Amino acid sequence: MDNFNRRNMLKAGGVAGAAGAIALIAPSTPWTWSPAGSVPGTGSGADPRGAWDYEADPVVAGLLDRGEVPRVNELLKHWTKNSQPLPAGLPAELRDFMEHARQLPSWADQGKLASAVNFNQKRGTYLGVLYGFASGMMSTVIPKEARAVYYSKGGADMKDRITKTAKLGYDIGSLNAYQPDGEMVVTCVKTRLAHAAVRHLLPQSPHWVNSAPEDIPISQADIMVTWHSLPTTVMRNLKKWNVRIAPDESEGFLHSWQLAAHLLGVEDQYIPASWNEADSQAKQVLDPILAPTPEGIKLADILLSLGMNLDLTLLTRPILGALTRFMLGNEVADWLRIPTEPVWTPLLETAWGPYLIVREGGLDLGVPEEAYWLFDEFLRQFVLFYMSEIRMPINISIPVINNPNLGR
Repeated sequence: MDNFNRRNMLKAGGVAGAAGAIALIAPSTPWTWSPAGSVPGTGSGADPRGAWDYEADPVVAGLLDRGEVPRVNELLKHWTKNSQPLPAGLPAELRDFMEHARQLPSWADQGKLASAVNFNQKRGTYLGVLYGFASGMMSTVIPKEARAVYYSKGGADMKDRITKTAKLGYDIGSLNAYQPDGEMVVTCVKTRLAHAAVRHLLPQSPHWVNSAPEDIPISQADIMVTWHSLPTTVMRNLKKWNVRIAPDESEGFLHSWQLAAHLLGVEDQYIPASWNEADSQAKQVLDPILAPTPEGIKLADILLSLGMNLDLTLLTRPILGALTRFMLGNEVADWLRIPTEPVWTPLLETAWGPYLIVREGGLDLGVPEEAYWLFDEFLRQFVLFYMSEIRMPINISIPVINNPNLGR
């Protein structure tokens, strides 16, 4: 209630402000996706736009209010492996939460995860391109996400922000993602803690308050919007490119992301049980809300300049822009003020189809999937290594401030 009152005063003041905030709480479009299509096949059907993380939020809010986050971040810095014990010295309520949050659900299927490994081995390059230039750049035209990123601490250092986002994509695509020696569970739990901190901090930012239509960021629905910008968008593009995927590998890839949603704190009733259900949900929560915002345009400009800032001579702004236009289409590229490149845009349109044919043909001819994996893994490791400026491992920490470049 304190955050709600603070927001009212900052945004409008008095009774009129309260009335406006109440109006914003009620979404104009009813939530219609049925929990019958979810992993458990049942649920309350409550609108996820009005639900957040009732387990993580109070724990992290308490840490922030008591000034304990810097110490916690230092303790968690070297907690990296799924089976690794939690470090000693954590506050009791945080330890209890994390021990619970790190557990795989009862519906986790090791057979499906093995099939996901096969999928990742064969299609690592596609995933890298799509995660970066479809999913990554799409985030700048998801209005709530763009505002949350821009006004939170992540907006002050997009290189650091994109590195940590890339880590999640890297970890879920690794061969041991959810195994004891993998890192995906840890990455999800740390990300969940970071999200809870942003929910507590952003309502204290007048910049975010005066631009965002919601009272609390990163709802259950918002997480699923971002989720759909990743696996659902990947699968939509692979279908568009006529990439033939074995049914068990397709199901395994979906399962790996279903587990990611669960570990990020999404209620199971909102996690689609199939690709058809994922597409159905995305048509309600993702497709209609894509739009440009001043914050998203600024973020896109930063991201397109990232290769130049990192002195990556192969990733010039024209190439990054052409890849974005090719992956997301002309409308989104125009929203982001990305020009049509006279060389790279037609080259991609001409060459991508033959590249797919050659690459997929290699699989048909019996080229070992491990050979593809070695090449793809080299590229993924290089990007993470370079982006983190040789600082490994990449650490996801709990923020304690909003974007400091904007002032209070």
